[in-house]
Amino acid sequence: MKDVGESVSRLLRMVARLRDPENGCPWDAAQNFNSIVPHTLEEACEVADAIERGDLEQLADELGDLLFQVALYAQIGAEENRFDFVQVVDNLSDKLIRRHPHVFGGARHASGAALSTAWEEQKKRERHERARRSRRPAGILDDIPLTLPALSRAMKLQKRARQYGHAGGGVGSALECVRANADALHNAQHADAEKTQEAELLLGRMLFHCAAAARHLGLDAEQALRGANRRFAESVTAQAERGRRASAEN
Repeated sequence: MKDVGESVSRLLRMVARLRDPENGCPWDAAQNFNSIVPHTLEEACEVADAIERGDLEQLADELGDLLFQVALYAQIGAEENRFDFVQVVDNLSDKLIRRHPHVFGGARHASGAALSTAWEEQKKRERHERARRSRRPAGILDDIPLTLPALSRAMKLQKRARQYGHAGGGVGSALECVRANADALHNAQHADAEKTQEAELLLGRMLFHCAAAARHLGLDAEQALRGANRRFAESVTAQAERGRRASAEN
């Protein structure tokens, strides 16, 4: 088996070469932090897709593409004297130690619930420390990325809000809100601009409460919708194939 350090060093040398303004790749050399973001999101989605399809051979390739994104960000950070790949790895290792004192320290937790509480408390301390360094107030929702898929972000917002006393109702209440907004949406089907805005608001509320129902049921709303999308695509593809065969037979 190859040495891990040797493989990582080879990757970092290649990324540095790609970024060389004279002898590198023009596309890679022209990238910056902002321009890479869409590619990073796409690669992360392709990782998820390979996992959900059970294609582990493809997963290894997709993880490599995602690692390239990390190495590219680190190379740009090094060029701008901000951070490098070693700092990225060291920061991650330090964070793992902080968040797992029950593994790397002497902490003991009586239950899974106590462990989850300790985990969230540590993340809260990290948010306050980041706010202290940036000299701005620590918003309780600040670290939930705006670029998350909307259903995933809705669930994270709800979970975080619950930690700060915004409990909301249970699954029954969430489903009732889904039904109420669906009924209102049914009555807001006119094409004028005012009704269109109202319909969009109602649809957003309905989807938000769908995410809440999923959370109460212990499900992942984003994964559930991806599954529904996949089954729909399979059904449409199969129907089209049956139609093609029927046409060929005739």
